Amino acid sequence: MSKKAKPLRVGKVSIGGKRPAFILGPCVIESEKFAWRMAKKIAEICAAEKVDFIFKASYDKANRTSVRSFRGIGVRDGCEILSCIGRELKIPVTTDVHSPEEADIAGKKIDMLQIPAFLCRQTDLLLAAAETGRVINVKKGQFLAPWDVRNIAEKLVAFGNEKFCFTERGTTFGYSNLVADMRSLYWIREAGYRVIFDATHSVQRPGGAGDATSGDSALAPVLARAAMAAGCDGIFMEVHEKPARALSDGPSQIPLKNLPKYLRMLKAIHVAVS
Repeated sequence: MSKKAKPLRVGKVSIGGKRPAFILGPCVIESEKFAWRMAKKIAEICAAEKVDFIFKASYDKANRTSVRSFRGIGVRDGCEILSCIGRELKIPVTTDVHSPEEADIAGKKIDMLQIPAFLCRQTDLLLAAAETGRVINVKKGQFLAPWDVRNIAEKLVAFGNEKFCFTERGTTFGYSNLVADMRSLYWIREAGYRVIFDATHSVQRPGGAGDATSGDSALAPVLARAAMAAGCDGIFMEVHEKPARALSDGPSQIPLKNLPKYLRMLKAIHVAVS
């Protein structure tokens, strides 16, 4: 028998409430001006569409394919920018952390800490994130089965933090490819956990461009529709004003101009299946 998970509050956003939650933003903070511009534009769109969202941007992409790839601006500067955006625009913010030290720094300024998929089983990182008292979003590793998230959940509960959810972001399928299994959303929710579906990372092709990750951004809204119909608590989508010029994950990010129609579509599906 499934357990009923309690809604998670992240600022004014409820993950698991009556309305779907959205995590939206560019892959990485390319500059302070860029982050502010994206946050303001996304906030305007979400206000117009009556959508609850958490703004996401990474201060460091620590797992880039190539040593020559842009990584970001660093934890202290990045968290300060995100914190200021959150205060001024009155929206919750999230970013990924890669070490216990980063979790401690981010925990003082960021509303929700994101654990990267490759690091989802790192006990010391989970402990540090749990000790901040913040809501935690764990990206399910590409190498894990849906039922394996129970072990991660047990760690977080043992560390004194029950404010967490999981994000499904595809499973390794052969070389340089991922597959999104919609059954995963059902199984994770049946286990009693809140689950977000990551539409843009699920269409990545890791290392598909040789020294960079490629992707099929046109499929992101297709998978998002399927996930919302299958039953999930929210959708994660990386958004960029000009994906072709993005400094990270351009091939999988969706164009900002398309965001309004995608939000309307996903809201309608949520209403139909709720």
